[in-house]
Amino acid sequence: MKRVFYFMLFVLVLVGGSLLYVKGNKLFPFYLQLTQERVGTEINLQDEEQKEAYFVGAKKCKECHEENHKAWSHSQHPKMIQDPHANPQTMVADFSKLPKDANFALEDAVYTVGGKFKQRFMIRKDINAKEDYVLGNYQWNIQTGKWQGFKPWKYWYKDAYPHDNEQLPTSRACDGCHFTGFMSTEKRVDEGIACESCHGPASKHVSNPESKLYVASLSDPVRQNEVCLQCHMRNRDMRLKEQNMSAIYGDARDYPFGYEAGKALSKYKLVAPFVLGEETKEFYANGMGKKNRMQGNEFVHSMKGKHGITCINCHNPHTLEPTAENNTGNDLCMKCHSFGSPIGPHQSSLTKHTNHKPNSKGSLCVECHMPKVGKHTGKSPITVRTHLFGFTTPKETLAYKMPKETNACYSCHKNDRDMQTLQEDLEGWGMVGWDKR
Repeated sequence: MKRVFYFMLFVLVLVGGSLLYVKGNKLFPFYLQLTQERVGTEINLQDEEQKEAYFVGAKKCKECHEENHKAWSHSQHPKMIQDPHANPQTMVADFSKLPKDANFALEDAVYTVGGKFKQRFMIRKDINAKEDYVLGNYQWNIQTGKWQGFKPWKYWYKDAYPHDNEQLPTSRACDGCHFTGFMSTEKRVDEGIACESCHGPASKHVSNPESKLYVASLSDPVRQNEVCLQCHMRNRDMRLKEQNMSAIYGDARDYPFGYEAGKALSKYKLVAPFVLGEETKEFYANGMGKKNRMQGNEFVHSMKGKHGITCINCHNPHTLEPTAENNTGNDLCMKCHSFGSPIGPHQSSLTKHTNHKPNSKGSLCVECHMPKVGKHTGKSPITVRTHLFGFTTPKETLAYKMPKETNACYSCHKNDRDMQTLQEDLEGWGMVGWDKR
């Protein structure tokens, strides 16, 4: 009798396992990651030796990691800070159109900041006998092809600095994220975001390759994202947890001062405040970001973030691909989300899932689940895609008082449908459940 029982159990396990493989094999490559033990957000994950290491610069990394260095060098990260005089091709602004009341000229610009969506300019101004910079009072909007006034002191720290660009040093506002090493040491080791921004100081590893660097992909999935969240999550100065703004006047930091990859980011970063249902200058009331560099603020509240999916599951950490301008259509998403998968889509075809033709914009995953909701500046077009991933109906868009242009349906159908009709379309297709009523 026992033999019969064990045989039947074996058959059930075999059949069940086969069905699970057929239905869930897309998830198998991520099994170890998704089931990894969570260690919490307070533990320093740096190797003991690395805690004593110092920053050496990306050139040292290239000596052994040439392939990764080459891939990284073509990404946007090292191009966030560039010398326009050493590399004139980095200059995208048209200085022949610079307004007359600008407080700088081309020859004054020691560094450019950015160059993909907007470009700002750093002018040398030492403070307390230390190398420092301030930002010019105009920035070039690449998306509109125009100069526009720029007042960095208008952000959350407007009560911590004089309302004058020349009184707000980049060492407090920009350099922590834009120069490698500066965040924890206040030394500009590399221009732009380089290897040690994500792997931590490498001096011990350079002298002995057996000495470990921080490798995010080997960490608890919640902690993996911190190398990205250190900059791609809007924050407040950590000291505001116990002090008021006047106490840090002239020193408020717009980055997690003291953080290094592998350390507990929660000890250095106070996340920009958000309460569901309350709109702020940074968030719509449903949690979607209004600005750029808010991927992390959204992602940690998303179903993907909560279930252990990480930034590097979708983005190559060295090349940063795919990007908004260079993506792979539905291929990336369908690596996990395919018909027959336990995590959906739960229809038998793409057309049944989207109610749009397979090759149309309405059947692209990112258009519905990552619509454009944010701007790079107040005068920029809406081009920043959300990382909440949930689908927002026209009814929800109106309820949260969001611009209609941020709604995935309306952005395509603004010339032939209104919001009410679009909502009725969804309901007629049976795409509105209890959570959307």
